Amino acid sequence: MIELRFAGGLLPAIAQDAQTREVLMMAWINEEAFQETLVTGYATYFSRSRRKLWRKGEQSGCRQKIVDILVDCDEDCVIYLVEQAGGAACHTGHRSCFYRRCDAQTQTLVETSEPVFDPEKVYHSKESASK
Repeated sequence: MIELRFAGGLLPAIAQDAQTREVLMMAWINEEAFQETLVTGYATYFSRSRRKLWRKGEQSGCRQKIVDILVDCDEDCVIYLVEQAGGAACHTGHRSCFYRRCDAQTQTLVETSEPVFDPEKVYHSKESASK
């Protein structure tokens, strides 16, 4: 059995594209989310704001199929190597949640990529609400 060190019941999970190794997102997992990920083969996280399991792509269809899971030396952080369905991991419609860079001179965030989909159509349409 795999024993991870869940500090305060949670630990960070970093999702990376299995082929390109692009960092797609970071989210939190609890033991239940980790076990569900192992059993189903799809990324499940723990939503701190909703205080419940978050099955990635459940509403958007942008699921993350697990290819491999890496565990750090302290067993308190994981990397999910994934196949990203739907082209985007971010709820903003961008491929990666890390679509902005910090411009130190202007002290602003600068977008580095365009969205893959319109989040208003995916998350707020009447069709999505009925699914």
